Amino acid sequence: MYSIGELSRHTGVKIPTIRYYEQMGLIEAPERSEGNQRRYLKSGIDRLSFIKHSRDLGLSIGDIRELVELSNSPEKSCMEANEIAKNHLTAIRARIKQLKSLEKELSRIATKCSGDNVGECYVIEALSKHNLCESDHQNRRL
Repeated sequence: MYSIGELSRHTGVKIPTIRYYEQMGLIEAPERSEGNQRRYLKSGIDRLSFIKHSRDLGLSIGDIRELVELSNSPEKSCMEANEIAKNHLTAIRARIKQLKSLEKELSRIATKCSGDNVGECYVIEALSKHNLCESDHQNRRL
């Protein structure tokens, strides 16, 4: 059995985050020692590693919850899990496309700036006047 500190060291997940995942029901509530300390099984490390890797890949808590539920039914088709991965991939590709557009626009703005003085700074002017931008990137959140 593992303490919460040992679980944290094994997985690289901070203790408050482990408690949060427990409250969210993503990991099972562990047994408690006589001193009321959390005591996790090896399966707790495996589940927490799964969640951490999923978060590292940018999956939402909702998606992870669905994947955890699916993993509890190994006889089920993996079609739902694949759909979650495909949807996330589509969203990632859209974000990459937007980031490339932002990179291009910021590069263009930065190279037009002479750097002489703020009163004539193209960066300040372009940020003040969206019509100076060559691409439409208004109201989009990453």
